[in-house]
Formats: sequence, C-alpha cells, structure tokens
Amino acid sequence: MVRVLAALALPVLVPTIITLLIWSLPGDPASLICPAESCGSTEVLSARWNLDQGPQGFLSAWLGDAVQGDLGRSWRLQQGVQVNELIGDALPNTLILLALALIPLTIGTLRAALGPLPRGFGPVIQVLGLVPALVLALVAAAVVELRWGSASFGDAASWARLIAGALVLGLADGALSGAVGGTRALFEAEARQRYVGIALLRGEGVLGNTLPNVAPALAGQVRGRVLHLLSGAVIVEAILRIDGVGDLLWGGTLLQDFGVVLASATIFALISSALLLLQAMAEVLIALVVRRSPDLGEGAGA
Repeated sequence: MVRVLAALALPVLVPTIITLLIWSLPGDPASLICPAESCGSTEVLSARWNLDQGPQGFLSAWLGDAVQGDLGRSWRLQQGVQVNELIGDALPNTLILLALALIPLTIGTLRAALGPLPRGFGPVIQVLGLVPALVLALVAAAVVELRWGSASFGDAASWARLIAGALVLGLADGALSGAVGGTRALFEAEARQRYVGIALLRGEGVLGNTLPNVAPALAGQVRGRVLHLLSGAVIVEAILRIDGVGDLLWGGTLLQDFGVVLASATIFALISSALLLLQAMAEVLIALVVRRSPDLGEGAGA
C-alpha cells in the first residue's frame, strides 16, 4: 500500500515542486517566456499561459490539461510547439536506450544468481564501474563523430548513439558491478540460512529454495537499477545528442523552458510510478505463491 500511494503521489508531487520553483525565481514568470524589455507588458502573455492566477491556479490548470493528454506548449526551447509532439518524438528513443542498457544488467543479474562468476569477471566490471558516465559518454560521442562525420545524424549513426549510450549506462557508475554484487550478496546471505542446509540434505537445489525469499528484495534492487539508468539517461542523451526525454529535460532546464521541464519531469515521474506499482504487484504475487506452497515443516514432521 505504501508503494501504491507513493506511485499515485509522484506524478502530482513532481510538477508541484517545479511549479513552486517557477514562482520562487525573481520576477514575473511570464518574463521567462518573453523578457519585459522585449515584450513590454506581460499581462496578456500571463493570461495566455495561465500564469496570472498564481502557482495554485497554474498547477491546477496544467494538471487538468495533462490528465486529458495535453502537456501544454514549449515556452522557449521550441516556443509555441505542443509539448506532446516533442515528448512523442523523444520518448521512444529513451525507452529503447533503457531497454538496451538493461540487457547487460539482466545478464549480469542472472549470472550472479545462478552460481559463481567466471574468474576475473568481477574485477573487470568493478574497474569499468569506476569510470563516470560523463567520461564514457564523451568518449562515445567522440567515436561516433569521428566515425560518421557529417553523416553522424543518419540512421546508422543514430543507432550507434543509442547502442553506445546503452553501454555507457550499463557499465558506468557501478551499474553492472552493482547489479552483480547486489544479486550475489542477496543469494549468498540467504544460502547461509539453516533451512537451505536442510533442503540440500533432502537433495533439493539452492536456487529453488532461496529465490522465493530473496525475490521481494531483488524486485526492489531491479527498480533501483532502472531508476539509476533513468537518471543517467539525462547526461548520456545530452552528451551523445540522443533525441530523448532526458535531452528535452536538459535543454528545457538550460533555457528555463518550464513548459518542457514540467512535461519531461512528469514523464520520468510516471515511469517511476509504474516501477513502484510493478514492484508492489511482484511482492504481492510472490507472497501469494509462498503462502500457497506446501508447508514443508508439517510434511517433514509427519
């Protein structure tokens, strides 16, 4: 229930914080769209963008439109353009980037769960994890530019940017090493429990006994890793010039385009909410499976 409530609150809490930030800046919020020295009076502009009713009125109007699928218009990044169009073009790239970045993390997690790792594998991924995403992203961007030159925004180069960005997200800042180490620590700690030793004496496997008990914690770790990738996507997309939601958020922040920032940050909040709901559902399903399994203690006693 806590996760469900948090998932429902996030898409409202994030735009609320950003709205308060807008009104905490010096000057009239409408002056962010068009400075007073260029536009003169901003009263008409404030009314057009729902900025004349204060932060509460603006937030209520924006949330009401967002629920109906209207994320407003860009203030400065591409002034007047529907943010829906910008998000619609950017979101697929971000989702592809995350999906590709999850491949090495998923392989590493499964390998760590299934048994001992190959010799030398752990130190290699730990060394790679020490390199910041910023550094690896700059190297990847330079490689793409040198390889494709003037055609660096063609289809082949765009896919190269996505694959390079995914490798950066999956390896840098301890992403892969954290996934492997965290999974291994969970299973090793559980394998030391007394019931596992008894199960081995019965001829049962370790994984089949430990997995149901570590699965809730493992689901939480997976959610944390995806959020780690999501936050890193902002840097990777900006440096590698991948047209994703993270790049929109970065560009909107630099230009103080809060129309784009509100929508982009809310999309990230919705993804985080979906992950919370998935984790809650996984925990409930695991609890139901464990509860319905045979009571081994009574069977042994009989």
